[in-house]
Amino acid sequence: MELFQFAWSELLPFVAIGFLAQLVDGALGMAFGAIATTLLVGFMGMPPAQASYKVHLIKIMTTGVSGLSHAITGNIHKRLFLMIVVPGVLGGIFGAYGLAQLDGEAIKPFIFVYLCLLGILLIYKGVRGRLKRRAPRAILPLGFAGGMLDAIGGGGWGPVVSSGLMLQGTEPRAVVGSVNSAEFFVAIAISGAFVGQFGLGHLAAATLGLLIGGVLAAPFGAIAAKYLPAPVMLVLVGCVLTATTGYWLLDSIF
Repeated sequence: MELFQFAWSELLPFVAIGFLAQLVDGALGMAFGAIATTLLVGFMGMPPAQASYKVHLIKIMTTGVSGLSHAITGNIHKRLFLMIVVPGVLGGIFGAYGLAQLDGEAIKPFIFVYLCLLGILLIYKGVRGRLKRRAPRAILPLGFAGGMLDAIGGGGWGPVVSSGLMLQGTEPRAVVGSVNSAEFFVAIAISGAFVGQFGLGHLAAATLGLLIGGVLAAPFGAIAAKYLPAPVMLVLVGCVLTATTGYWLLDSIF
């Protein structure tokens, strides 16, 4: 079986999408998984479980480069990173093995409503501009829930964890750097849990294009996260979160 089963001219649009998706993800801590999964399921006709597997294989590379970029730019808060990475890995394995799939589809609309409202609240806080820095309290549950939902739906780590931490008053730059870096290990855990269920198969243009674009964009996302003002980041995160979850909510209902 040939490894590359596509014309190379088909690759460029997916490279562009991967670049833009990772640029947003690296700067704001979310969106790559949601965009990539939507593309593979909605436009490529791939089954959701296989799409999640493919996306997490891509994420191993994109989050690896992104995490290194955030480390170089000083965006990672070590304690926060350690507190989200372990429950994130456990939640990812739990979701990938299907232990939560029994009622996963039923609860998704409620999760989307919650995240959409969270996005609106983040926009409100960012527009007001009065940000109180506080140490987050609910970290472990966010990490576990983010990892589990990420495995089930191919995206969820950033929206759940990043937005939840920002809403508690954590510095946005530290949130984005720590969450992106932890996602590397979560992606490895989820991909490892999927091994044996699916083969790698051939590399479609969508998969390889998203990978190339995502890796190229990762350093630029980290630089953007370092210099964007906190209120602006909250508004942008809120807008991305509201738009993506709103789309998923409408799609799940209709």
